[in-house]
Amino acid sequence: MISDLSEKIGAIAELLSKKGYSLSLAESCTGGLISSMITEVPGASAFFAGCAVTYSYGSKEELLDVSHGTLMDKGAVSEDAAKEMVAGVLSLFDTDIAAAVTGIAGPDGGTALKPVGTVFIAVTDGKRTECRKLSLNGSRKEIRHSAAEELIDMLTGFIGA
Repeated sequence: MISDLSEKIGAIAELLSKKGYSLSLAESCTGGLISSMITEVPGASAFFAGCAVTYSYGSKEELLDVSHGTLMDKGAVSEDAAKEMVAGVLSLFDTDIAAAVTGIAGPDGGTALKPVGTVFIAVTDGKRTECRKLSLNGSRKEIRHSAAEELIDMLTGFIGA
């Protein structure tokens, strides 16, 4: 899986470079995993502006302008929060494309309404935003890696469109 994911990251890097696009990320449940993978690509600084690892409610509010109301009413693991995170990181880094991920990797933290493995991923260019809800299975590590791979696939489709 990792070599396949490395190939996908390489394809994203090629797409971004070819189109002259810059990328920023907001990561919560993946904790910087995706940005770490991207920075494995030589020359990533040509297209990758940075990542905000916003694990807490406070960091989501302060760094990404996620509304307190959204966090209180919908929770950090919600479509609304993911959309606000991706808009916030796009603005924070002033990039062409931004992506965000927020979820419950476990083993604790899940509820009946939002079980472990519930993840939201979002991508935007400031004009168009896509957001998906994922229901992932596995260990904490597997959920985090699956979320990263899903976001990379989403980015590939978004940039290639």
